[in-house]
Amino acid sequence: MRNKKLLELLNSINAKKTEVINLSNEGKIEEAKAAKEELKNLQEQFDLLKDVIDPDGDGQLSEPQAQGAVPVQKKDSTSDFANAARSGFKNVTMTEGSNADGGYTVPEDIQTKVNEYRSAKKSLIDLVDVENVTNQKGSRTYKKRSQQTGFAKVAEGGKIGAKNTPQFERLSYEISKYAGYLPVTNELLSDTDANITGTLISWLGDESRVTRNNIIHDVIKKQTKQAITGLDDIKKILNITLGQAFKATSKIITNDDGLQWLDTLKNNKDEYLLQPDPANPMQMRLCAGATVIPIFIVPNDDMASDVQTAGHRKIPFIIGDLKEGIKFFDRNQMTIMTSNIAAIGDLNAFAEDLTIFRAIEREDCQQKDGEAFVYAEFDLADPTVKASKA
Repeated sequence: MRNKKLLELLNSINAKKTEVINLSNEGKIEEAKAAKEELKNLQEQFDLLKDVIDPDGDGQLSEPQAQGAVPVQKKDSTSDFANAARSGFKNVTMTEGSNADGGYTVPEDIQTKVNEYRSAKKSLIDLVDVENVTNQKGSRTYKKRSQQTGFAKVAEGGKIGAKNTPQFERLSYEISKYAGYLPVTNELLSDTDANITGTLISWLGDESRVTRNNIIHDVIKKQTKQAITGLDDIKKILNITLGQAFKATSKIITNDDGLQWLDTLKNNKDEYLLQPDPANPMQMRLCAGATVIPIFIVPNDDMASDVQTAGHRKIPFIIGDLKEGIKFFDRNQMTIMTSNIAAIGDLNAFAEDLTIFRAIEREDCQQKDGEAFVYAEFDLADPTVKASKA
């Protein structure tokens, strides 16, 4: 099988690399040069064979077919890994020898399909105003709010008074870099089945989601916290604090703890106030009199409550329109480079036969309008936990 031949050549290439390094370290320069020539020949042999059975260079290896034979179905391509990955990495080397770090995915006499435990994940990026930018820093101009008083009544021939002119302010941004690298052994990349690609793509994409959630949440938490004690406080925030400018486009963003509390609220007819939207049954709405507002639930893992002593927990409630409240500047979503010769600290990809994936994304997040949302907290007591006596 030509696929097997490619694997044998890869193993020979890796062994020859190690030989070159060892000879060089021992000061045997001439022998190291000779071994390097052998390495070059092995690499050329590998390239020639790969060009024959992988002419498109897309990682879909195929065998030549006899005349009249049924074509062999090509393998799924794994070369889309770098283009599909979206970000953030753990500084843990994935190795074939360690099951938890990747060995479970190497074909043996077991099922190598990677199964995942069910989890809930939400992204805040869709709730805020995202702008793609091409500069490292910049600013946007906004007209300040002001209370206009209208024109004054002027008698015939009377003097017309001056009015205040509009005032303006700047929202500035400066792009920061968020990055990480992921070392993977070449044995794992060579020996594993294609399922590892999808697993890594999912992992890296989720790292980007968590990174952006953290950035957005840090901006939200800069707002002064407002304590709420019940539904009436939420209605006051919507009707008075946010008012007619933002109420119609507002949402309540909370976590699983907040959902549990909202899901227990009833009216005087003993009817639950949390109801599905008839137009979209998967979307929940809080319906309390004249107040009808969508609910966006973020898992506790992504937006945790502040657990207090004596069974109390302070539950976050972000109420308002984050599209108007927060602006996310995206310089570039994700760039990724791979190297099998790079050195990072004590890590040497060439000497340790690794491939290092380096990922970078650049962005900034700023509060655009603090009047568009309120960061509130609800102090919920667990009735099953009794406060300790002093």
